[in-house]
Amino acid sequence: MTPADLTFDQQHIWHPYTSMTRPLPVYPVVSAAGCELQLADGRQLVDGMSSWWAAIHGYNHPRLNQAMKTQIDRMSHVMFGGITHPSAVALCQKLVAMTPEPLECVFLADSGSVAVEVAMKMALQYWHAKGEPRQRFLTFRHGYHGDTFGAMSVCDPDNSMHSLWQGYLPEHLFAPAPQCGFEDDWDEMDIVPFARLMAAHRQEIAAVILEPVVQGAGGMRFYHPEWLRRIRKMCEREGILLIADEIATGFGRTGKFFACDHAGISPDIMCLGKALTGGTMTLSATLATREVAETISDGEAGCFMHGPTFMGNPLACAVAAESLALLDEGCWQEQVQAIGEQLKSGLKPLQQCEQVADVRVLGAIGVVETHHPVDMAALQAFFVDQGVWIRPFGRLIYLMPPYVIASEQLAKLIAAVSAAVKNPAFFRR
Repeated sequence: MTPADLTFDQQHIWHPYTSMTRPLPVYPVVSAAGCELQLADGRQLVDGMSSWWAAIHGYNHPRLNQAMKTQIDRMSHVMFGGITHPSAVALCQKLVAMTPEPLECVFLADSGSVAVEVAMKMALQYWHAKGEPRQRFLTFRHGYHGDTFGAMSVCDPDNSMHSLWQGYLPEHLFAPAPQCGFEDDWDEMDIVPFARLMAAHRQEIAAVILEPVVQGAGGMRFYHPEWLRRIRKMCEREGILLIADEIATGFGRTGKFFACDHAGISPDIMCLGKALTGGTMTLSATLATREVAETISDGEAGCFMHGPTFMGNPLACAVAAESLALLDEGCWQEQVQAIGEQLKSGLKPLQQCEQVADVRVLGAIGVVETHHPVDMAALQAFFVDQGVWIRPFGRLIYLMPPYVIASEQLAKLIAAVSAAVKNPAFFRR
């Protein structure tokens, strides 16, 4: 890429959560392989982000590449309305086999945010079909479920990411975020406000929607699995649907294949995305129980009212099926465990640093929470100079590397984080 290309980018291309008048610097990546990104100037960066949780097998994986090459020679896309194809069938067979047993019916969509939209529409249409329209959702504060309007409506209403849209979004029910941490002793009082809110509005609630165990972009918070067990029981008692947003947590990231597995529960609807294709293409899936699917289908509309143009894209389905095949071979368990142990040994000592408020690790996720927000541009430049790619936000510097990362590469990431938090120049007071 030339300087002119970067100037054009700065003047004309919007990047995620970035201003067009005060754009943050961008770094031109020209290739990627394994766990490293190559910049246009030849520098190699160890990737600590898995491209936002997705590239769990690393980049340019030969089996994933071959799956796409084989598929594209047959067809890259065909509409899914009135047509099916082998790649979609193979993928959905794997998803039904891998997910909790009650989840039998698969809806394929384009992105994680759309998977959440689909799940919410399923819940609303389920109750409409039962002749008891319910239009509210119950969730936690500090949650994040995506950037489309339905998904935004169940994100934290006071979070600066979506507070702009108050008044445009439906008003749902927000319980206080769990305070009982993943490794804490269970505190029975923690769930009382949630239980009271559900009881007060049980005739209005279509579904509870939550990120199981890990609240991601809303704060990278890890909460006690007992929350899931209690909410599952409450939903069953009140006849309320439970939606598990496993988009960020699914496929092994937390140390279990799904985060719901930490509590041994199954939701009525599950959203999957991000790592589904191993970070190669955009694809998501929303799975529902047979009871949910048949209730919707036997309702007034006679079908589920949703159908994306690129639903069931053969190219994405083919590579997703191969990504799941890689996971099915079982190496991810040892990989995630090793990453978690190295993150704990490397990051936990940072708890003593003046800039650090908390350090937490779960599976292949390591989070350093600081007292003050980071200076994004300065800290990003520092990390690039250290030969690593880490994308902090707010008061959070976190790592979620590909499962295939070598210990030496992970050590380099940890060393960069350690150096950063010891330098007060990277934090805004």
